[in-house]
Amino acid sequence: MLKQVLDCEPDAAWRAIRSPEVFRAVSSPLLTFASAEPLGQTWAQGEHPVTARLLGLIPVGAQVIDLTFTQRGDVRFVHDTGAPTSGALSVVSYWHHTMAVSPTNDGRTLFRDRLLFDAEPVSLLVWPAMWAFWQWRAAQLRRLAPGWV
Repeated sequence: MLKQVLDCEPDAAWRAIRSPEVFRAVSSPLLTFASAEPLGQTWAQGEHPVTARLLGLIPVGAQVIDLTFTQRGDVRFVHDTGAPTSGALSVVSYWHHTMAVSPTNDGRTLFRDRLLFDAEPVSLLVWPAMWAFWQWRAAQLRRLAPGWV
């Protein structure tokens, strides 16, 4: 789980974390994603098949992003309970990614990013790569957030 304050309003962060363009921006260049469907400006709830490449060159597999959006009080959540479907990604057998945005007292955004996954019997080998990727995403989110409106 990562927790950070983003320099943007919660509504802007909410729009951003539901944007396929932002998804690509925070993942790149470590992982690049291509969609099998037109995605539009905002992710819709439901399943979205994508393929991933390491550094934009090496195919690492396909996955289904399965999104639901919820809200409790002033906290808004994006849940991805999809799953890898092929390639190296398919070592992961369980996936639940949750992003949450809520307001801070000074009008910025408290952002929480939690990933639960299982890749038994290789979870301990996969974990460092997931951790490094999550750190990259967090840095990209901090970098991009001031430009979100």
